[in-house]
Amino acid sequence: MEERDDYKFLKLRDAISCLNQRVNLVGVVLELGLPKKSKGTDFFISLKIADESYSDPGISVNFFAESVEKLPMGASPGDIILLSHVVMKTHEREVYAFFNKKFSSFALYEGVSGGDFTPYQVSARFRTRELDKKFIADLRKWFTGFQLNTDPNDFQFLREIKEGQRLSLICKILHTREVAEKEWIIFVWDGTDAPSKKIQTKMTDEMDNPLPLHLGKEPLPRDILCTFPSVGSVLTVVLGEGNKNLGLGFLKTGTWLNFLNIVCEVHAGLWRGVLMPFTKLRYVPKEDRYVLGCQRCYEERLSEKWGRMPWSCFPAPSTVTEVEHDHVLPVTLRDVLTYPEVTAKFKCVIRVVAAFPCEAENFLSPVGTYRVRLTIEDPTARVHAFLYAEDGV
Repeated sequence: MEERDDYKFLKLRDAISCLNQRVNLVGVVLELGLPKKSKGTDFFISLKIADESYSDPGISVNFFAESVEKLPMGASPGDIILLSHVVMKTHEREVYAFFNKKFSSFALYEGVSGGDFTPYQVSARFRTRELDKKFIADLRKWFTGFQLNTDPNDFQFLREIKEGQRLSLICKILHTREVAEKEWIIFVWDGTDAPSKKIQTKMTDEMDNPLPLHLGKEPLPRDILCTFPSVGSVLTVVLGEGNKNLGLGFLKTGTWLNFLNIVCEVHAGLWRGVLMPFTKLRYVPKEDRYVLGCQRCYEERLSEKWGRMPWSCFPAPSTVTEVEHDHVLPVTLRDVLTYPEVTAKFKCVIRVVAAFPCEAENFLSPVGTYRVRLTIEDPTARVHAFLYAEDGV
């Protein structure tokens, strides 16, 4: 096996012709798989990288290590990776780079948003060089205007998700949260309303087993909720059983990602996305036409007279109920939860999913006061609404 000069980095276009040779590469991480256990004792992860010479489809880099911590776990789509002494191989006519834990090494750097040249994760044996700074600076400059060759028909909006199917979603990461050691929840959004689902419970269950208001043990703090957009469903995303002990702290709030082969589930009428062992995370630039379309659609909803009404209610909500103040425009339940004043009045278009008590004859308490607790929801939130005394009449 031929070993190349430590200080010579090849363009990816040139590296694909160097089969069974050790090479040095530098590229932008376009796609990131989730770490998994190999058939042996090692852990495995696959990245796809690109440079200006070979950006579509890029080259896969397969890593093996004795522990998850020794993999490039900090890699986030859009960041830059330097690779030393990886071996170019081929499998089913596809050329890829193989990271050998015995002699290969890597260093990870922030992408376009990074301002310095200090790696945030390095492997054993990696040696930084002054020349590395030029490679990183050149890649950051090239990647600033990078565009993926994407077809909008390849993706689904949150309004189109279906239970149990593998989906390809492009969403913005609003928040990541570690709820327990190595147990993470991600909150993602694309500006559309996820479909309402039928809830398979009995009304009498509300006393002993009430419907949850959210997924997870605790609700999000209000200061986090205030950073979320006013309209559009926020999908809670968790790690599947096979990835429970993997961290997701490397995902950056505010970035857009393509969640390829994510599976969606419904729990008590609430949607949840699950990252499976076969799920991949792909980089999506903020200037991508799909992303710009999502943001434009969101801004149009905010500017429209009935834009905060659930899409499922267009062109008008049900006429079963009547309310006063017809001139007042509806707001979302997320608007209600994040309103800065303690006491205020709102008009919302919602659906009632549970009531307690569930029998009308029990609405009146023994002391002669009406009291009812309704569980109501719209695409942005599920909350309790209390009808008491004269409001319950």
